[in-house]
Amino acid sequence: MPVEITWWGHATCTVEDSDVRVLTDPLFARRLAHLRRRRGALPPPAARRADVVLVSHLHADHLHVPSLAGLAPGTRLLVPRGAPRAIPGLRRLPHLKVGEMAPGEETTVGPLTVRAVSARHDGRRLPLGPHRSPALGYVVEGEARTYFAGDTGLFDSMAAEVGPVDVALLPVGGWGPHLGEGHLDAGRAAQALARLAPRSAVPVHYGTYWPIGMDAVRPHEFHAPGEEFVRLAAEHAPGVAVHRLGHGESVRLEVAR
Repeated sequence: MPVEITWWGHATCTVEDSDVRVLTDPLFARRLAHLRRRRGALPPPAARRADVVLVSHLHADHLHVPSLAGLAPGTRLLVPRGAPRAIPGLRRLPHLKVGEMAPGEETTVGPLTVRAVSARHDGRRLPLGPHRSPALGYVVEGEARTYFAGDTGLFDSMAAEVGPVDVALLPVGGWGPHLGEGHLDAGRAAQALARLAPRSAVPVHYGTYWPIGMDAVRPHEFHAPGEEFVRLAAEHAPGVAVHRLGHGESVRLEVAR
């Protein structure tokens, strides 16, 4: 059975595996504080349909309470452990079934197994939140093993913690002209790809949001990461099929076990 990946922009993807819809870090906003959506139409209402939603960390462009509020009643929502305590808005979403995860923990969603893995990223609710919740990645295992990295830097134990995967959804950029510690740019993402050695990869977390009034500041960092990742992945991990999607585009991947 094929697995289908749809990229809606930023870190928001739908993974369809074994007739289960998994939605990652939903962000359905034209504007978020000082950020404006510069590329790609807002996802259609159908993008909000999911059986389970994975939130990687507490930053507002990944845990966006208004976007979560628009999910259908009964949707499962998996968040880093401690998130409801740190984000009062989560406690005002009683229509969702909220579960908390920490690295190494697993849960099942129908025929899928979802495992939380470590990420190297500041997981606080910025700018002033305390360190209460870990930043996470997730491995979703059904017909395929799909790794959603969330937001992370490169770290030595990444491949060992994630394990063998068929598909990797890797961040390759950001929403501003400078990437700080705890992020992957196109080059570091290509190095991560070489370590993980999946069959396929989809670059995410680039080319969607940008600070208002900064369109002319290092525009290369907005437009180029996806193409750079394709080029560098071919050098570092030539055996991996890289699918650079446009906003709202999908790819169907046949997985042979």
